[in-house]
Amino acid sequence: MKAQKSEKKPREKKPREKKARPPQVGQTNRLFWPTILAVFTAIFVVFEVYSPVLRGPFLFDDDYLPFRRPDFPDDLRHWMGGVRPLLMFTYWVNFRISPEDTFFYHVVNVLLHLGAGALVFLILRRVLALAGVPEDRGRLLGAFGAGVFLLHPVQTESVAYVASRSENLSVFLFLAAFAVFLCRRAEAISWLRAGAVLLLFAGALASKEHTLVLPALLLLADYYSNPGFSLQGIRRNWRLYLPMAGGAAAGLAMIWSLLFHADTAGFGVKEIAWYEYFFTECRALFVYLRLLVLPYGQTVDYDFPFSRTLWEHGAVFGLAALVVITGAAWFYRRRWPLASFGWFAFLILMAPTSSVMPIHDPVAERRLYLAMPALLIIAMEPLRRVELNRRVLAVLAAVLAVSGVLTYNRNQVWRGQIALWEDAVEKAPRKVRPRFQLAYALFAANRCEEALPHYRIAAELEPPRYDLLVDWALAHDCLNQSEEALEKLRRAALLEDSAHVHSLMGMVYAKQSRWQEALKELATAETIDPNYAMTYVYRGGVRLAQGDAAAAVAEYRRALAIEPQNSVAAQALATAQGRLQAR
Repeated sequence: MKAQKSEKKPREKKPREKKARPPQVGQTNRLFWPTILAVFTAIFVVFEVYSPVLRGPFLFDDDYLPFRRPDFPDDLRHWMGGVRPLLMFTYWVNFRISPEDTFFYHVVNVLLHLGAGALVFLILRRVLALAGVPEDRGRLLGAFGAGVFLLHPVQTESVAYVASRSENLSVFLFLAAFAVFLCRRAEAISWLRAGAVLLLFAGALASKEHTLVLPALLLLADYYSNPGFSLQGIRRNWRLYLPMAGGAAAGLAMIWSLLFHADTAGFGVKEIAWYEYFFTECRALFVYLRLLVLPYGQTVDYDFPFSRTLWEHGAVFGLAALVVITGAAWFYRRRWPLASFGWFAFLILMAPTSSVMPIHDPVAERRLYLAMPALLIIAMEPLRRVELNRRVLAVLAAVLAVSGVLTYNRNQVWRGQIALWEDAVEKAPRKVRPRFQLAYALFAANRCEEALPHYRIAAELEPPRYDLLVDWALAHDCLNQSEEALEKLRRAALLEDSAHVHSLMGMVYAKQSRWQEALKELATAETIDPNYAMTYVYRGGVRLAQGDAAAAVAEYRRALAIEPQNSVAAQALATAQGRLQAR
């Protein structure tokens, strides 16, 4: 990378600039239709590649989205009151169009992915230009890099399901901020451009917190290219870095509290020490590098063991390799500037999820979405030195074609819960969570008999938790295997004596017409938690089966007083009132 040119034009060059204008206009005209064709081709191909999931159901983390709860208030201020207001605003817009039809949710995700790909093209062209690559060559290599970003199968998790919008919306805004910063002619950024970068940065943070690393990336870019391996550019861009420092500090303060209180990520995770996670990620980073080059064995749930010590699972070799590569990237930064810059950018972009902050999942493909442009910059280093003859161009085209086919096939896995978790079980047969999720997906599809073996295997792999035992019991109940269901529920009650489990036992007893036992369990559930609505729904069912419609109506009304959006209680109330009126 080399110094950026100033926007100030010397007076003596004005006549030369006038003479140069006609060729530039002609060149622009020659590029217009090929560019339009390339854009529409990219849109068509990307939508075709992701077509298997466009009408797919809510799945994976989608069920944890706030608006999936039946009692979620339909109020824009409530939607945007959390830590990711911009993300929730986009969901609110989708929800207004079609609350349950996932098609438009998926379309927005794919459009954001296309936008991110266009920004990758702009960024790669600019980086190549700073490295002295001719414009035509830079355009071609930039298009190839953007194509890899759009069509690589490792991107599927970040695009294919609704909850992944946090990933591609935040990365789209992050890349937009980086492109606005990078694609300028002046060495010193203007107030207007600095304001645009800050606004986009704020939007990225309001979509997902991992984009907090943008200031570090901008500092790195200024060091490498403004004017080149110098701190002068950082001093020149004080208009940006001064307000950004304050904003980043405020954002970090907001996120810091979350890092100590979250259950699945942050320093509040009790099962994993920060240094254990660091040792693990020294190995995990090479999984991401391998996935970029050889995307085989992809899964939504990797069976990747933690390294509790530096010596466990070869963590010491991963750390040594990282030190060697990082040292070489610094030592050869002038000879291989793109590879060097790309490597340090990769470490920066992976830092929020793959450094010292513990996360329950040590490997997740979606984490590569933010960092992939950095790896593409590394790939530009050898490509810019190769003669782009027909054979090389054919190889690049083949890479894109193969990537598209692999991504289409990967999207077939993401078309539904059962396909997704069957694939995960095949890749990690000894891991409990994929087994549990597959069993539940089969149960939800009313394939209860197929679900039972997976619950059993999951219970054999680890001592079963409360939630697994409850769901296992419901699968038995689905098959009218009452005694097996009650046995699992009793085991669950020993782990967590809740109103939920006792009300389910009451429900199972009621199906056997064992009314006294059912009422006893429901009374126990009410004692534990009088505000658990389903207790009264099940007791209303018992009263209705016993012929006491008036008592059933009272129970259902009590359930609705606690949980007005309870559709089961509402339907049962209508049935009970109908019987009461029929008398």
